[in-house]
Order: sequence, then structure tokens, then C-alpha cells
Amino acid sequence: MGSIRNNEILCLPIVLLLSGWSAAQISYSISEEVDKGTVIGNLAKDLNVNVRDLQTRNLNVVSGYSKRYFEANFKTGDLYVNERIDREELCPNVIKCTLNLEVILSNPMVLRRIEVTIADLNDNAPAFVEKSFSLNISESSPAGEHFLLPLALDADTGSNSVKTYRLSANEYFSLDIQGGGEHTASAELVQQKALDREKQAVVKLTLTAVDGGKPPNTGSVQIIVHVLDANDNTPMFSKTLYKARVNENAPAGSLVIQLNATDLDEGDNGRVIYTFVKRANFDPADLFFINAETGEITVKGHLDYEAQSAYDIHVQATDRGPSPRRANGKLLVEIVDVNDNAPEIVVTSLMNPVREDTAIGSVVALVTVTDKDGGKNGQTRGKLAGSTPFKLISNYKNYYSLVVDRTLDREQRPVYNVTIIANDEGTPSLSASSVVNVDISDVNDNAPGFAEPAINIYVKENRPVGARLYTINAVDPDINENAKVTYSLEGDSNSIPVNLFVSINSETGDLITLQSFNYEELKTFHFKVQATDSGVPPLSSNVTVNVFILDENDNSPTILAPYSEHSSVNSENIPYSAEAGYFVAKIRAVDADSGYNALLSYHLSEPKGNNLSDTLKSDVVVFPAPFPPVDGELISINGGDTFTRTQTLPTKEKVSSP
Repeated sequence: MGSIRNNEILCLPIVLLLSGWSAAQISYSISEEVDKGTVIGNLAKDLNVNVRDLQTRNLNVVSGYSKRYFEANFKTGDLYVNERIDREELCPNVIKCTLNLEVILSNPMVLRRIEVTIADLNDNAPAFVEKSFSLNISESSPAGEHFLLPLALDADTGSNSVKTYRLSANEYFSLDIQGGGEHTASAELVQQKALDREKQAVVKLTLTAVDGGKPPNTGSVQIIVHVLDANDNTPMFSKTLYKARVNENAPAGSLVIQLNATDLDEGDNGRVIYTFVKRANFDPADLFFINAETGEITVKGHLDYEAQSAYDIHVQATDRGPSPRRANGKLLVEIVDVNDNAPEIVVTSLMNPVREDTAIGSVVALVTVTDKDGGKNGQTRGKLAGSTPFKLISNYKNYYSLVVDRTLDREQRPVYNVTIIANDEGTPSLSASSVVNVDISDVNDNAPGFAEPAINIYVKENRPVGARLYTINAVDPDINENAKVTYSLEGDSNSIPVNLFVSINSETGDLITLQSFNYEELKTFHFKVQATDSGVPPLSSNVTVNVFILDENDNSPTILAPYSEHSSVNSENIPYSAEAGYFVAKIRAVDADSGYNALLSYHLSEPKGNNLSDTLKSDVVVFPAPFPPVDGELISINGGDTFTRTQTLPTKEKVSSP
């Protein structure tokens, strides 16, 4: 690994205002192959954030690369190298190599885009594909003739790429070096004087490629020149440089260009054939076909603008003389882009699930839209399909943020399938879509609820202790712990502790009797039940429970004095001359029950052996509820031989009916 020559960190912030929070670009520069832990910048300083707030604000460094080349130190705010960085591996054949990151802070939300430029080190030496290179040169070849030499490859770029060539000392040849600067140099062998095959049939040379590093690296290949005899005219192309354009989707057989070369010799020495020249690792014959007789070049393989936008092709025109002579030509084929690539959408999820109380403007996911095409064909636009409580905000170029746009409510909708659509600006336009599944997590924002504001329970008296009276049920639209309801008794009835009457199962809501009720002592009572969920903080609501005791016929009528003593015998004297309607006696009875259970009827009974039943008649006297127990009926002699009910009480004994 070469030494680090550039320790300067460049910061070029670009600020974009985005709906209450901001995004900006920060630029750093660092050499490849630096040690792990090398600090390239301080995020706290460049973000203008206190170092102590980095961890509480959830500093997050996000990248789309398979390796995490950079990490942030929460204690110091430093951004440092976490993985070995090999520029040639990351950015082969690219002049400028950059890595793009996003830095995100929350509370409040801050988004910054970081561009790290990887500077090249001269850690690769030039190399030739060929182990040796042979040239056949006629002894009649004139001084000044040029011959193509192998091209050296260097994985480094810029000033560290191949800049020049050197040729071993000899008396016949020199070098013509082309290119250099920011581009890779090439060289041609230039003949300085005529060759003499009889004097020297083979000339061995060493070609050395030198890169622009400090110190420079080199690579060599042996050049073997075979000296041939005869043919003294060289073919000549009609142009020094041919140019052609062809669509990337051109079918096989499509014409690219037709070359033209002439040779002033006659016969085979003047008959020209055309060939491609393979240089380094590029063979034009893989993609193009050249007609050796006509010089016509057509499409042979699949052309892809996204893989390579232009081809620098070397061709040769060679005569057919016994000692062939050749001319070198150049053809630049420009590949015309066609909109044959749809945009690609990459989603980096930051928050899933999303709490239903998430603030509007919060970032849910980062979205990157790319298109391999060039020009307008590669320009893209992103948007959301349909109506959702989210929106897509453009951060920087083809970078977007998916943010909350409206209030979320899990009880209305627990999940959203957010469809992101990207269109390019080609003709016709191509599009792509990606679905982001956003789950909404529950927040305890609903209290348990009852179906009615009050519950009426009717229970018969004398019910056994421990019987279930009723099951209280409250519904909470939240889920999990936020919807787990427990029940408790609240409030007393008529200053009597309700827990003397009933208890409640906190889990099931079952109301259980703690005593047997007596209608004659207690006819109704009420209390409140509170339903509380298990959320943090918990929410609760109340319902009023009214308990009505129903009467059972558990009390016998009681005859009031003077006819109430047990086994007592009472007598009434009736004058023999008493006529029908004569008042005999007033019988009074009461019943502690209520309603129909307290409706009383009266009838006459007689001892055995008494024939009063043959001459006496008893009618039923009924007093409807809730008329209070009455004093009884009036019995009178009717017709001299029958007892009947008198419908009208004496004036002083009348009772008003409801």
C-alpha cells in the first residue's frame, strides 16, 4: 500500500430546504488503502450538532454498498474508515471515484448526503497482455514508417496511469508516443533507417511502459522484429480517422461503415485485405464483422450503451505481396443510447413498523431511483400511486424520502402497501414500481368502551351465594397489552359498601354474589364498574350497574288481630233477627311479598260435622298490586242463609284505590 499523500478533508455543503427539515451534501476526499480507523471528517462539526446529542438523536450512516466502508464515532462525532478501500475494485476504469452516503439525525429530523472522493494511489504497475510481440517488416520498408505496438494496461487512473513508453537502445527504431495527460498513452514503433535482412534477420527490442506515479512503476514486453524481403509500397487509408454512429439495439448485420485503402503496387502486392487489430484485452471481432475484401464493417454482437458508449477500433489494410505491407487505420464507433432500461428503485427502510402517533414529516424510508441509460433516457421522476398518508419528497437528484403526510390511525388501517412509481424521460417513457409495506404499530389511544351507559341486572331473591349475576364486557379497539382489559368495582350504593353484595373477576368481568338477597329488605342497589386497559399510561372508563331484586313467594299471609292468635277461637254474636247485609266481622290479613305474590284471597272454611257449607257461600276478595295489604273483607248475611262479599265498605273504612 502506497503512502497517503492527501490528508486534506474537503467539505462542500449544499443545503436544500425540505418541509421543516433540511438535507445537504457534504464532500470529503481520502486516499485509497488508508488504515482502518482513519478519520475523514467530523460529522458533529459539519452538521453543527453538539457531540453529546449524536447518540440521543440516533445518528445513522446509511449506504447502498455491500460493505460498510465508513462508521461514525458517537463519542467524538468523527467519520472514520471501517473497511479497506480499493479504488480499482470500486471504480474500475473511472477517472473520478466517489462513494455516496446518507447521514440521518432525528428529533428534529436532519438528512445530509455525503460524497467521499477516493483518491488514487500508484499501487498498480503497467502490464502488457502479450508476453511477446512479433512484427514482420520488409527490408524495403522506408524510414519513417510507423508500426503499432502493444498497449500497456494500468489499473490506476489519472496521473498514475501509463504516461510514456521507453524503447531499448538500437540503431533501427525509435518511439512515437501518443496521448498522455489525463489519458493513457500509446506508442508506435518508428523506423529510423532501412533494414538489411542479410545483415540482421531478427531485431529484438524491449518496450517499457512507465506510469505517472511518484516513484513511477514500469512494465515491459519483448518486441521481436522479423525482417522480410521485397514489397516496397504500403497500402494507404482514405482517411486517417473514420467515425461512425450506431444504435445500441442495431440488429446483427447492420452496416457501420465501409473502409477504403489503396496500394500503388500491382498484382498481389497491391491487392488489399482488411483486418481488425486486437489490442490488450479488446478484440473488435467480438462485436463487429469486417469484410476482408470490401472493408465493410457490420454489427456482429450485442451493443450496449450502458456497458460502453464508444469503441476505439484499430484496423489494418495489408497487401498480399510475398512480403506483405500494411497500413494502420483508426475507427471511432459511437454507440447511440436507446431507452432500453427501465428505472430501478432501491428502498432503504428506516422505520418499520411506524407508530400511529408518528409526527407528520417523519421519515419512513429512503428511496433511490436510478436508470442505466444516458441523457434524457436516464433522467427519472419518482412519485406515489394512489392515496396514502405518505408522500415522496425529493432530497437530492435521484434521492427521495418517504415521509408521513397525514395522521395515522392503526384502528382504521393497520398496514399500507405504498406503491412507488419511477418514470424516465425517454421516448417512449419506461417506468418501474416498488411496493413498500408499512406496518402501523399500536399506541394506547383508545379507552375500553361499553355498549350502553348503564347495565340493568334482574336477580331473584334467595339466590345462592357465589352465583354469577352477569358478565361485564368492555371492548378496546387497541391491540395486545393496550387492549387487555381488567375490571374493578367503583363507588358504593346508598352508603353501603358494594363489596358486601358482589365481587368482580378482574380478568373475565364476571359479577359474583357475596350474599343471598332478600327482596323484603333490599329491592335495588347500584354501583359502578371500571374497565382499565394495560397500556402505558393506562386508559379507563366506567359503566353504572343497576341491580333489581325480584320478589319470590317466600312469605305466607298473616291474619291480623283479633283473629291472629295461634289456635285461637273467636266468636261473633249475630242476632237471630239479622237480615241480609248485616255486618258480622272485619278480617284483616297482610303478606310481606310483593306484586302477584302479595295478592290475597279469602274464603270460609268450616269444622267437620258442621253443615254451614251447605248454606254459606264464600267469594274471593282480590286486592291488586301495588295496592297495600288491606284490612280484609266485610262479611254480611245475605238472604238469611248465605255469606257473601260486600263490594262497598262502610264509609269510615273505605280505602282509595290507585
